[in-house]
Amino acid sequence: MRTQVVYKITYPNGKIYVGSDVTGTVTFFGTGNDKLVAAEHTPEQLRDFTVRKQVLWESQTAEPTEVLAWKRQYIETLQSNNPDIGYNRTPKFRG
Repeated sequence: MRTQVVYKITYPNGKIYVGSDVTGTVTFFGTGNDKLVAAEHTPEQLRDFTVRKQVLWESQTAEPTEVLAWKRQYIETLQSNNPDIGYNRTPKFRG
């Protein structure tokens, strides 16, 4: 059985992205907006680019809808949809 996860990616500039993976792929790092991420890092940062992936929640039995619900909860709790904090653009930040 595959482990489904909700994870947080932290970029060199300190901003975060919260994502989910239902495939159990350890090397999956999300579908954040690469142009937005690149625009907020210097050329030097992009030449030596290290990100950190932290699993926030995991399950081997959850349905995809439950995984997405946990993802949304973490996006809202960590405010990764706030452009000052992170790269998630949905749900829309209402702060």
